[in-house]
Amino acid sequence: MDQVKTPWHLWVVGIVTLLWNGIGAMDYVMTQTRNENYMAAFTPEQLDFFYSFPTWTVAAWAIAIWFSLLGSILLLLRHRWAVPVFAISFVAMCVTTFQNFILSEVKMTEIMGPSAAIISAVIFVVAALLVWYSRAMTARGVLR
Repeated sequence: MDQVKTPWHLWVVGIVTLLWNGIGAMDYVMTQTRNENYMAAFTPEQLDFFYSFPTWTVAAWAIAIWFSLLGSILLLLRHRWAVPVFAISFVAMCVTTFQNFILSEVKMTEIMGPSAAIISAVIFVVAALLVWYSRAMTARGVLR
């Protein structure tokens, strides 16, 4: 069986998304541990919002974050499991977004302003592109 050469862009996408997802993981850990220095940047109303997430939302957030980080690692390892891992992360991210913008009594845009919608849209697009990219790399035989 012929070995498919790893395209240069896989390394770029893998490393950039590893850093991107690492920032998300840091945000998750700092928020969940209520790190004083990190959380000092937020207003009391914003802290109340973050700390009032239902358990299922925190679980979905954890899945979204840690699976996206794992997906980036699997992409760099050229492993085809990156596809389902990114897909699970994407679904979990959609669940948390739905909670924060639709189901929550106080909506994220009310507490964080319009930038919350923009940031969430960027995260959504990146997550969707990672699912697409990893599927494309699997189809080309790059991920095995």
